Amino acid sequence: MVFPLLAQVQLTLARGDNINLDKMFSRLFQTGLRPTRAFSQEQTRNAATLKTLSIRMRAIKNMQKITKAMKMVATAKFKKDMRTMENGLPFATPVLKLFQRLPVEEKAGAITYVAVTSDKGLCGGVNTAVAKQIRLGLATEEAKGNVSKIVVVGGKGVAALKRLYGDRFALSFEECSKVPFTFATASLIAERLSASNPARCKVVSNEFKSMVSYDTVVKHTFTVDEAQTMDKGEWTKAMDVYSFEPSIYEVWQDLHEFYYGCVIYGSFIQSVTTETAQRMNAMENASKNAGEMYCKVELQYNRARQAKITTELCEIISGASAV
Repeated sequence: MVFPLLAQVQLTLARGDNINLDKMFSRLFQTGLRPTRAFSQEQTRNAATLKTLSIRMRAIKNMQKITKAMKMVATAKFKKDMRTMENGLPFATPVLKLFQRLPVEEKAGAITYVAVTSDKGLCGGVNTAVAKQIRLGLATEEAKGNVSKIVVVGGKGVAALKRLYGDRFALSFEECSKVPFTFATASLIAERLSASNPARCKVVSNEFKSMVSYDTVVKHTFTVDEAQTMDKGEWTKAMDVYSFEPSIYEVWQDLHEFYYGCVIYGSFIQSVTTETAQRMNAMENASKNAGEMYCKVELQYNRARQAKITTELCEIISGASAV
């Protein structure tokens, strides 16, 4: 509004007409300082209309349908994952129990953390718990002056740790869940881990307990260097419970690689089962929250609709009274 009045002043002066400059500039400044109608409407708080509320109700209903469908898919997948875990753990448990007989000695030196996570989200805090344990472990080891490296299995672990600890990544394996995870896949990961020859190694994963609970565990994994520097008496005491053909010293390298594969395989199948169970719980909670939100928005919609009807009735009665 200011610039058109200035243009009018310039045009009037060019024509040589007599004008009242005081009146013109007072009008100019009054108009320039007064907010326009559209601007004042933007400053007012707009109440939610019936159309806005109906759109929001429809969006919440669609979201609830999606979460219910995801829960049904997770329920069907959980039975398969549970069966895989029950059949796979007896295969890996004997080797794990054999190496658990060895004494654990915390020594200084470089350490490698293996994070077992999932490739998909919407499963509660299972991946966050693993990433938290990795961060705490790295902070503790680096405070002691030890060099730390990270091996990540699963895309969510890469996303959670890459921003702050990307320079410590040694290996990463993503999209492991696109095909059914087998011991052959675990052997490939174990082969790459064994080739890096870590001085110390710890595997961080989720251990399945029940449908509603799990534990995030940090498993000490024995490396070749730890076995070589171990006391021979303790070594013999732990390994003599089994008979080896040929001797343990000849098959030790193959046995140790098989041990790595069993650790990764057992950790991964338990993590997958935990992920599916927690996704079921997360989707059930999401569906419940969507239902509660829908009830609140529906109440607002009904109140707004009733207020509109009441206003229209008052206007009709007032018009009839005036006539």
